[in-house]
Amino acid sequence: MPDSPVEGMPRRDFLGATLAAAGGLAVGMTATPAEAAEPTGGAQPAAATQPGAVSASMPPATRGGYYVPNRTPLQPVPFQKLPPGAIEPRGWLAQQLDLQVNGLCGRYDEVSDFLVYTTNGWVDPAKDAWEELPYWLRGLGDLGYVTGDAAVLAKTKRWIHGIIDTQAADGWFGPERLRTSLENGPDFWPGMPLLAAFRSWYEYSGDERVIPFMTRYLQFQNTQPPEVFNRSWGAFRWGDNIDSAYWLYNRTGDAWLLDLVRKMHAGSADYTNGIPNWHNVNLAQGFREPLQYGLLAGDEKYSAATYRNYATIMGQYGQFPGGGFAGDENSRPGFGDPRQGFETCGIVELMHTFEMLTRFTGDTDWIDRCEELAFNSLPASYDPRQQVMHYITCANSIQLDETVKHGQFQNGFAMQAYKYGVHQYRCCPHNYGMGWPYYAQELWLATTDNGLAASMYAASKVTARVGSGVGTEVTVVQDTEYPFDETISFTVQAAHSTRFPLYLRIPGWATEFSVSVNSARVPAAAQGGWVKLDRTWRSGDRVKLVLPMRVTTRVWTENQKTISVDRGPLTYSLAIDERYETIGGTTEWPELAVYPASPWNYGLVATAAHGATGSGVSGADVAAPSAGDGGGAADGGGGGRGGFEVVRRRVAAGADPFTREGVPLELKARGRRIPEWEADSEGVVGLLQGSPARSVQPMEDITLIPMGAARLRISSFPTVDANGIQWRRRRRITASHVNDGDSLEAADDGRVPSSSADQSIPRFTWWDRRGSTEWIEYDLRESREISQASAYWFDDTGTGQCRVPASWRVLWLDGNTWRPVDQPTQYGVLRDAFNGVRFAPVRAQRFRVEAVLRPTFSGGILSLAFS
Repeated sequence: MPDSPVEGMPRRDFLGATLAAAGGLAVGMTATPAEAAEPTGGAQPAAATQPGAVSASMPPATRGGYYVPNRTPLQPVPFQKLPPGAIEPRGWLAQQLDLQVNGLCGRYDEVSDFLVYTTNGWVDPAKDAWEELPYWLRGLGDLGYVTGDAAVLAKTKRWIHGIIDTQAADGWFGPERLRTSLENGPDFWPGMPLLAAFRSWYEYSGDERVIPFMTRYLQFQNTQPPEVFNRSWGAFRWGDNIDSAYWLYNRTGDAWLLDLVRKMHAGSADYTNGIPNWHNVNLAQGFREPLQYGLLAGDEKYSAATYRNYATIMGQYGQFPGGGFAGDENSRPGFGDPRQGFETCGIVELMHTFEMLTRFTGDTDWIDRCEELAFNSLPASYDPRQQVMHYITCANSIQLDETVKHGQFQNGFAMQAYKYGVHQYRCCPHNYGMGWPYYAQELWLATTDNGLAASMYAASKVTARVGSGVGTEVTVVQDTEYPFDETISFTVQAAHSTRFPLYLRIPGWATEFSVSVNSARVPAAAQGGWVKLDRTWRSGDRVKLVLPMRVTTRVWTENQKTISVDRGPLTYSLAIDERYETIGGTTEWPELAVYPASPWNYGLVATAAHGATGSGVSGADVAAPSAGDGGGAADGGGGGRGGFEVVRRRVAAGADPFTREGVPLELKARGRRIPEWEADSEGVVGLLQGSPARSVQPMEDITLIPMGAARLRISSFPTVDANGIQWRRRRRITASHVNDGDSLEAADDGRVPSSSADQSIPRFTWWDRRGSTEWIEYDLRESREISQASAYWFDDTGTGQCRVPASWRVLWLDGNTWRPVDQPTQYGVLRDAFNGVRFAPVRAQRFRVEAVLRPTFSGGILSLAFS
């Protein structure tokens, strides 16, 4: 039975019970940040251009730096965030931000009735409002700061000023209803993203009202009794508020703010001792809370808890490429196939978490994870014009339509069509806007030793204070096509010579690299994933970092031994021809479904899947990788011999690289179709089966494109072999009714229940039909002789309203007539058992179980088989 909605959660039902964490890091997963191997250094040239120019260390965690270091007793951290406006994005990142300005985020107030100024409770406390405006304004403001767009900045200023004007004498601001909406106490959750918006506004504008505004509000929080801190969404997301309290403390030194942090941690859902809740966005925001609190507590156990939480989440539900995990509302046992998806809110919140953890720890594996999400998942969450988006993005997805998917997703609404989704998707289109603006602001970080760090790579220009004494303002211009190219160039611009350390991140995937200063190679080793260039810099000095990108594969052992194909930070998907269909909306804001217009059910030839690595391409239209380079099989190179061929495409100037037309790189591979791999009855890609899959279909040349450019995508591939595992055609299952949070396929997934009340595996139920006659139907896909059936009933006595049925029977389709089977033995309705029935053999293709539900109760099935 789905749980009742939690008070204060109007966005959507809080589905599913809190699940206990089980298991650890699964075999085949990429290493967690604590465990990832450090990359090796590049070739060691003769000499640096300046003695002592290169040292191997990561930035120190101290209380130095020009950009508000942590005050004692907070633990020092190695990085500081630069103020909004310090970094100017260029190239493809500027293009994505421009799309956002003119698309859903920049103009969402034209569409969303939650964003009408005159009727919004955040500027008129007598009216109603919740998280929608806070979500949108957080992204909108930072979008304006990084792009300088006048219209976006004007909107931001109007809203910020209007909200500040609502503050009451006791510090509360916003809708009065929220003061008492949770058990007669305040709902602090929607204020959390607004505090982030105020912080960015202050750093950009210097508005002197922000500090006292935040001080009064947090003082109001500090007067609340302990029980207020453990309610609703806020209980799972106090890490956001802790970050704002630290931000304010570092500017005011008010000691009571640290007492408030202790209250927030004490009231928070307990992420220190495990996973308290499996809602995907709660996880994306919440798993970091222990490490954040540890900056005050000073106990290593809190940092360890955050690392452990991440390993648990990804080990159980992150067993596919793209950087996210299976969280199509809640992460659920039995739903970890790559066709499961990650909520768009989860994508941007997890990116934000990774950015924060990088600043707090200096651990480059966190920012590697951020890039993986940004490049491979975020662009596919919206259409190529960034006007509409969907709720869920999947690693394997072959159809994006407006149909509820009972065998896949948890929520009772269609989640994959591209819509502006004001009320359908609600949270995600209001929230997604922070993704690229926050990313742009974390490209460069200030260091506590008065230097700069290139944390992520994209064409950009940064201006910041560096060096000793009062510091000197310098500008560094980064020129690159990364992640589509392996060369990053930096040019220093300064009024006079200045000595400061420049740190370059070496990604975890980079097994080698090279660094040169003014065309002279320098010896460089990466300690903790960073190269430090400490020298006196003169205007015009140039640094070149080369990160050779090789084609590699990852084996996802816990997901049927499927593989994903990577080149540098990009994962590659099958290039499926996409047919867009307008399904609603307006000319200005069209809603879209996307259908496949070419075959998708390919497996990669086993020799290609396990052998190929290849060097990057630099300007050539086609470059065949070196055979066997990097540890692959001897025939793992290009040339169509079972490996991958890297192809650089000629595209129009200014083309969007996250579209099929504009993607600058492709991979050529060899594959065979798997006829048994089909879409289910609701247009969902079929569940994976074991690899290598048996296929004797003709060998074909197939094209792979970067995952972020593929709206339809197969990214976790089976391997194929003529002597592989024979896949079975899955039955097509329909029913008189199925609960929107349950699965049509659960009854036929082969899982053995531990009891009739087993909540750890997928289930099929007729909830909330009660006392009625219902059915579930199997289309066996071919005519077969059947003489028995077995049903394991779902019965959640003590927790819900499902019971074993009053009676049931088996029927078969004779032409157009459903007939009961002849000579059946007793139809059992036992709990905690397989209830088998034998009957006179009948040859047919379609069979039904028809059940009479008990009065006032519903029912369901955990396992149903015909033989």
